[in-house]
Amino acid sequence: MEIDTDRLRADIEANAEHGEIEVEEGRGRTVLTGTDANRAARETLVERMEDAGVDVTIDAVGNIAGTWTPDSADPDAAPVAAGSHVDSVPEGGIFDGPLGVYAALEAVRAMQDAGVEPARPLVVVSFTEEEGQRFADGLLGSSVAVGERTVEEALAIEDDDGISLGDALDDIGFRGEGRLDAGEWAAWYELHVEQDTRLERENVPVGVVTTITGITHCEAEIVGEANHAGATPMDERTDALAAASEVVLDVEAAANDVVAEESETAVGTVGSLSVSPNATNVVPGRVEMGVDIRDVEYLSMQTIVEATRSSLAIVEADRGVETAFSRPFDLEPTPMSESLRAAAHRAGETAGIETMDLDSGAAHDTMHVADVTEAALLFAPSQDGISHNPREWTDWKDCASATRVLAGAMAESAGVDVDES
Repeated sequence: MEIDTDRLRADIEANAEHGEIEVEEGRGRTVLTGTDANRAARETLVERMEDAGVDVTIDAVGNIAGTWTPDSADPDAAPVAAGSHVDSVPEGGIFDGPLGVYAALEAVRAMQDAGVEPARPLVVVSFTEEEGQRFADGLLGSSVAVGERTVEEALAIEDDDGISLGDALDDIGFRGEGRLDAGEWAAWYELHVEQDTRLERENVPVGVVTTITGITHCEAEIVGEANHAGATPMDERTDALAAASEVVLDVEAAANDVVAEESETAVGTVGSLSVSPNATNVVPGRVEMGVDIRDVEYLSMQTIVEATRSSLAIVEADRGVETAFSRPFDLEPTPMSESLRAAAHRAGETAGIETMDLDSGAAHDTMHVADVTEAALLFAPSQDGISHNPREWTDWKDCASATRVLAGAMAESAGVDVDES
């Protein structure tokens, strides 16, 4: 099987025109779910799928699936699926998401061109609202596809303007019927840009992910006493922000300790602070804090969480503030299928393309799909590790190499002899 690099590039560049924004450097787009730009991106994808002769369906939450069932395949056999998403963050790049969708489509076209005979159908998928920029908190379409969230729950989610997902999908003509069921797939593959520099540093064109990081979000509240900045003596203050600053540094220190002693992939970030009353001449009386903790080792995540709790207890005792702590989001690390990872490495070896194992520090739809079927995540290099940014860039040659590995792995999972592919 040969990948048509020009065809793959044309697909991704055509997609990049939808929601395109003016930038000084790179190429950017803003494609939020349910917008005109999202409609146009979806229409382009459906058109490309139909050109490839696949059967296109759209489920009730807008997940798009294009199924190829060649004469060689048992139409009742569990299919092999692959894809990603076409929505973006505001002012994002052109590869995050679309590379995975169009690489999956190109893999199918390469099989068609080569005349291989898979025993299973193949499905190209574009999930709805992966980025979580308008509805829910991300990975929405895949959460419905695995049964974690019902169709009704998803459609009822509203954006900041009170518009529901259901109404937004109706507006763009992409609210379909039924539910895409990932549990019916024999295997799932997703190709994504790495969003880091490991492949680039090692000069390796394809990464095979071993584990997708776990993610915990913690929320902390620190309550002191708001008072006049000029008339309140320093020794009579209960400054919530000063207390919070100690917690911020303690989270950083705890993460560094875990990296040094337990797991080098652990990270801890205080990414949001809400200070009240947030006035220059007022001692801060209340701070709300958001903490993001990630690692491929769940026990290491727990260590940082407990360090955060401990820090809050210390500032409460030392500074006279009151604190509260909650953990509203907790997702354990997700290991990838060993058999599908092996298939990806074999595909690389067969094609003469180097591959390497690595972990993923970002969340992907594959995290959900891995709960219901065999799943694998592949990476293509990201220049300087930049992503969610118009300067996001993956060389077209690397896109093609990663797609070649994806195609070979999909073909093997679909019952094609590796040597034939």
